[in-house]
Amino acid sequence: MERRLRAISRKLVTLRGELALTDEQLTHFADIADDTRIRSLVSETPLADVDHRDAERTSAAFARHRAEIVERIARLEAEQDELLDQMVARRSR
Repeated sequence: MERRLRAISRKLVTLRGELALTDEQLTHFADIADDTRIRSLVSETPLADVDHRDAERTSAAFARHRAEIVERIARLEAEQDELLDQMVARRSR
């Protein structure tokens, strides 16, 4: 049980670092998507529209990736809580 808890803890540290990096990247790509949207509206050219759609797809992909990381963290935290509860129950017997 303790080995599983240590492994989960290491995974959580890694995932939280990945989440922080993904948050920064998502912010960056969302800003780019906003900029390309404005350029697309102002210029009304097909190339500007393509740039905007590409930027939106990239931003959406990072948002999905972020959501997956958050879900993985939540599952690991739930598993960690369950293991800790089991350890407490065993020790109180």
